[in-house]
Amino acid sequence: MTNETRAVKSARGGASGAAAGVGPAPARLSALGLAYGIGTWLQFLLLATLMLPVLLLTPGLSRRRALVRALARAALRLAGMRLQLHGLERLPRPCIVVANHSSYLDGVVLCATLPAHFSFVIKREMAAVPLAGTLLRRIGAEFVERGNRARGARDARRLLRQAEIGQSLVFFPEGTFDTDVGLHHFHIGAFAAAVRANLPLLPVAIRGTRHCLSPGSPWPRPGVIRIEALAALPPLASGREQDASERDNRDRAVRLRDAARSALLAALGEPDLDKSTHH
Repeated sequence: MTNETRAVKSARGGASGAAAGVGPAPARLSALGLAYGIGTWLQFLLLATLMLPVLLLTPGLSRRRALVRALARAALRLAGMRLQLHGLERLPRPCIVVANHSSYLDGVVLCATLPAHFSFVIKREMAAVPLAGTLLRRIGAEFVERGNRARGARDARRLLRQAEIGQSLVFFPEGTFDTDVGLHHFHIGAFAAAVRANLPLLPVAIRGTRHCLSPGSPWPRPGVIRIEALAALPPLASGREQDASERDNRDRAVRLRDAARSALLAALGEPDLDKSTHH
């Protein structure tokens, strides 16, 4: 078999893999890549360990959030992950932010870029993770139960109260991520909170984190991470809020979710992986 024939077959195989949504097989990690990955994780661990006693002793939530914001920026810079910010001047206050989710870096990136008045909504399992759970509690993260319906409903009511008093919240409405490239199904919670609290909703597109820390791989890579704040969406209010029925609020939340999803799909240029017909 000639080299030209091998190249054609390889190209065809890569194209069919991309069409199937699985992408090319990951390249073997080089010695340099391994050294970079180990060094980056050691750096992250060292910074977090040094910051923990500072956070435990620092009074004031705003001060602690500002410290973590500076830490996140420093960690990304030292790791060779360059941030490019677009449209953050559109950020209303207060508001609900919804962002796509494709990597464990997404939360670090938004922590490094959003102002200190935002609270992050995070799955409750993270509260039990050593070091990370303590850090998250000290910066006022809002934990949400996913596996227990009664606890989940209680957490949703707490978030609604926070939104109603003007607390800005950050959601990853997909709830999780995997190796498939694209936008998964959106849970309704963020959009229901925006509607019930009558707050604008800001979709934020994150690109580059999947390259820098891919799902299924523990090894980070340097690269450019782009964060783009899209146009804010109104909560689709109609009439007086107190007169809106639960059905009205649900319908408005669904329309708001679909509008945010369309905006993110257009900005990201990725496939729509939500195959469900009932939301």
